[in-house]
Amino acid sequence: MDRLLMLRLHTQGCAAEAVLNDIPVGRVGPGGSGLSIPVHEYLLDGDNEIRLVVGPAAPGSHHRAARPVLADGVVGARLRLLLPRIGHIGSELSARTVAELDWAAEDGEVYSAPQAITRTAALPIKFPRWRWLDAPVVDDVEAHRPLIAQFLQALAADLMRGDCEPFLVASRLRLEELAIAYQQPAAEIVTRLRSRLQLLHATKALKIVLPAEEEIILRRCANGRLIECMGSAGQPVLATVPTPDGVVSAWPMRIAVVNARCHLLR
Repeated sequence: MDRLLMLRLHTQGCAAEAVLNDIPVGRVGPGGSGLSIPVHEYLLDGDNEIRLVVGPAAPGSHHRAARPVLADGVVGARLRLLLPRIGHIGSELSARTVAELDWAAEDGEVYSAPQAITRTAALPIKFPRWRWLDAPVVDDVEAHRPLIAQFLQALAADLMRGDCEPFLVASRLRLEELAIAYQQPAAEIVTRLRSRLQLLHATKALKIVLPAEEEIILRRCANGRLIECMGSAGQPVLATVPTPDGVVSAWPMRIAVVNARCHLLR
């Protein structure tokens, strides 16, 4: 598509997380690293809540109270939503910044972490009403833990057997909305994903070790309408064992629970 809205997140000396409309979309560490991803499927028509979390707590951590941190050198994080010019999708220099959040602390300054900087922005691209906006709010995540664990275990078992169709069926709504978000044929997106999964299985790289039911980290997001499923290190819970050269394939799992059924929406 010609207009591709990108999120860029850069940090120096601190970790940070980008959150769009209460959905965490990316996290980077303190080593001066960066993240650059398209984010249409997380954005809304009208006002959007954009949040930069500095020094985010580890996923699943019960210790989320802010703590004092001494800046060792200049510390900072910057989140931008960029709209590149037509024909210059990969160019940051020619892109229009449509929303921006900046935070910094000087060398020797004491700051609190985690801390969040939030703003609301209307964006110059029209977006449809996504299905996750109409999912029921989950008040008690733990009540759904057995159901979600069973859902994840079944998907992992099917994938390791080389049967990717159950995963594609479970992902149908998500894939349909990705096609809308990026103006691509849904059939092509499904075909690419199927081919990728088949290749991983053929090369014996589709080995998945799910954590035990009680060890899966479940995090409410999208204002309680989705449940993000993660492993102990905060990675997507559905992820392959590293290959000998260290390559890992992972699939985010943000689930809506409707009438005692799990639906993979993001």
